[in-house]
Amino acid sequence: MDVSVVIPTCNRPELATRAVHSALAQTHRDLEVIVVIDGPDDKTVTALEEIGDDRLRVLVLPERGKAPNARNQGVLAARGRWVALLDDDDEWLPGKIGTQLALAATATKGSPIVATRMISRTPRADTVMPRRLPAPGQPLSEYLLVRHGLFYGDGFIQTSTIMAPTELLRRVPFTVGLRRQQELDWTLRALQHDDVELLYAPEALVLWHQDENRERISLQNPWEEQLAWARANRHLFTPRAYAAVTMSVISSMAAPTRDPKVFRQLLSEARLHGRPGALDYVTFLQIWALPPSVRHRVRDLVVGRKNAHA
Repeated sequence: MDVSVVIPTCNRPELATRAVHSALAQTHRDLEVIVVIDGPDDKTVTALEEIGDDRLRVLVLPERGKAPNARNQGVLAARGRWVALLDDDDEWLPGKIGTQLALAATATKGSPIVATRMISRTPRADTVMPRRLPAPGQPLSEYLLVRHGLFYGDGFIQTSTIMAPTELLRRVPFTVGLRRQQELDWTLRALQHDDVELLYAPEALVLWHQDENRERISLQNPWEEQLAWARANRHLFTPRAYAAVTMSVISSMAAPTRDPKVFRQLLSEARLHGRPGALDYVTFLQIWALPPSVRHRVRDLVVGRKNAHA
């Protein structure tokens, strides 16, 4: 078998079945779909039973352990040479897996991570991400984190775009307990291995549904947890990237506190252990000055205008 698709889910049967249908509709047919239900959930089990495709397997975990653990359990159960990850609230376009397998065949290292572009869909706009692909020789922590625009970054990776060798995902499992930046953490740790490289398909082959009225892990703001994670993994970042993760990513989570002590703490962290650029300082100040809703509206206007002229 070529590919095992791993979909973690819990108490969202409508979303899970939509994700499963998009995986089963791939033009590359030699795959299995493993839905890992994160704790007892009879409604989702019943909904998946109605799909009636023998390529679908359902694994029900005895208790809830969150998405990173569910992904790891799905990887352990995988029979394919490759694992493709799919969050339950996202969808794939039909050619995704075929495109990724073709790209994987061009890899120069034995364990390539193969990602794709995606369409980020909010109630306000559709945006293709990442805006650009990595430049040759560019440090990937900088590609993924350093901004080149005030309201947006150019580099990006998201769980539902990732396909990687099953062996690699077993060798480098997801960090259980980490609520944010799960794919960034995993990608940067995997890239520490000499046999790993990151490849991007230029096509947008994933539909990332960002329903801002629906609770999702990525809307939580555990800035203290994220700062502890960044500090413990400083070796994964260049100084430029460490400044960016502190002044942009973590600051976006911390800014709603409006706490001057937190403002000074994050600024000091970036200056002491990173190498901020001029845009990092401007970004940091606008994150703390503007409410998130205003920043998001401005970002969508700026990015939408740039996409229109691309």
